[in-house]
Amino acid sequence: MEVTAVLPFLPDLPIRLLASPLTATLALVVAAVAAMVLLYAAGYMAHDPERVRFFGTMMMFVAAMELLVLSGDWITLLAAWEMIGFASYLLIGFWHTRDGVPGAATRAFLYTRTADLGLYLAAFLLIGVAGTSEISATLATTGTPALIAGLLLLFAAMGKSAQVPMQDWLMRAMAGPTPVSALLHSATLVAAGAILLIRAAPMLPGGALLAVGLVGGVTAVVAGLMALAARDLKRLLAASTASQYGLMLVAVGAGVPVAALLHLIAHAAIKSALFLGAGVFQHDRDSTDLDALKGAGRARPGIFAGFALAALALAGLPPMAAFFSKDAILAAALDSPFASWLLPLALLGSVLTGAYMARALKVLWTGKADQPVDAVPLMAAGMGVLVVLAATLGFGFKPLEAMLDAYPPEPAWFIPLTGLAVGLVGLALGWAVAPARLLGPLLGPASRGFEIAGGMQALVARPALALAAVCDRIDGWIIGTVVLGGVAGGARALAALTEAIEIRLLAVVRAIGRINLSLGQFSRRTDRDTIDGAIFGLVDRTIALGARARRLQSGFIHREMALTFAGIVLVIGVLIAAPLYL
Repeated sequence: MEVTAVLPFLPDLPIRLLASPLTATLALVVAAVAAMVLLYAAGYMAHDPERVRFFGTMMMFVAAMELLVLSGDWITLLAAWEMIGFASYLLIGFWHTRDGVPGAATRAFLYTRTADLGLYLAAFLLIGVAGTSEISATLATTGTPALIAGLLLLFAAMGKSAQVPMQDWLMRAMAGPTPVSALLHSATLVAAGAILLIRAAPMLPGGALLAVGLVGGVTAVVAGLMALAARDLKRLLAASTASQYGLMLVAVGAGVPVAALLHLIAHAAIKSALFLGAGVFQHDRDSTDLDALKGAGRARPGIFAGFALAALALAGLPPMAAFFSKDAILAAALDSPFASWLLPLALLGSVLTGAYMARALKVLWTGKADQPVDAVPLMAAGMGVLVVLAATLGFGFKPLEAMLDAYPPEPAWFIPLTGLAVGLVGLALGWAVAPARLLGPLLGPASRGFEIAGGMQALVARPALALAAVCDRIDGWIIGTVVLGGVAGGARALAALTEAIEIRLLAVVRAIGRINLSLGQFSRRTDRDTIDGAIFGLVDRTIALGARARRLQSGFIHREMALTFAGIVLVIGVLIAAPLYL
């Protein structure tokens, strides 16, 4: 059953709010997680002088996300998409007087805004083809327009959900208060990309589905490696978020969006609980650096128990929520025509999930248990409810599937065992093996976010900031000439503008040079360490094989006769034994 509210707006483009089983479920998830995070924030922000501004912005953030999930047309969805982007910028930069915070907020805003172009182009294309802005009607689009729109929507989702190659902005967005991170990573901003693809899944053709699945699978592995290499608990959880949304995209790419929805629901409760637990430990140690948090869990055994339950749930241990949702993803990947690509990536991403969560648990439990600071009853209450949901939500998945009338493939008998096995293997590896040994030569690249040629910082942030500075200079010149008047003032402003443009152009040229130099160094390392190594290794092995084969050609008659006799005996044995098996 669906209920639609239609409000007048532009001619033939009204605003629609849609309450369907899918949108109502998503709205309930957003509301429940937001309520517990705000309860936690009442304790976390109790002594902050700017808490009124904080809660006002948080409420705007939640309202924008509710509008997004209930949108029935592309115009409303675009407006909500803009609102959550703006609200996330304000929240990430909430402590804007601290070092590095404005840069982190600006970087997150620029990266997501760059990807938002994909959503605009896709929405305008679908509206133009279908002749209406109603989302359900535009999803009947087929053929080339559907493929192009699907790839554009994927690009938008890659930005919001921090998928490869836009994965690094999320790890840098930890400058805001912990309740912001908990909400942003669980049911709001980062979830928006996955929600967009889940809703658009009926339209996606095979080519777009393969692209979605591959992007998600690669992100599940790459971000999992980044989480394992992280030296900060909140950065570890942030990389984990990108990895888990990668698994959701694997399910969408496999053609089973309901499996992605189940994991989104489970992940919303689990990840918000983990971030809230991290906030308590940060409250005690005034840091989220893993070295500073050693033993923090032993000082607060109750909070650590909740954090551990959520961590084990994320690793996929039964009977907790992610055990059921990950089984659905693995079954979908196995049943997909792209199984040879998607299933190995999903399995490896699941192993890495257990590994980085075990690493976090080991750090929190081993070390000196200092006396904790003041009690945090509201913080513990908000986290406790989310931990209970993380442990029990899986039992509601079957009724939810029936309500949605959408079912993941029935898993083969070995899928639950495989999911449990990869989770346990990951936990054992993360607990017993240090990240440096586990990652080996990948530790350095993983610590740097697998950036190539400066990453998105060089490709997006620096050019955008340089252009903004030039525009600011132009604006200053116009004001100096028109508003303040005077030829001399205008000349000085023009000279300053020219100098500024030259400086910015030089900075852009240098950035391009650094990118080219980085690509050249990467190419040289690849040629030297990979291609040359493979060729020279093949040559060495061929020479060694020839040396071994040369020993058979010794020239001694008695050795040749012995080899001939052995060959004759082998042939006779085969001839005698063959009839027995025919």
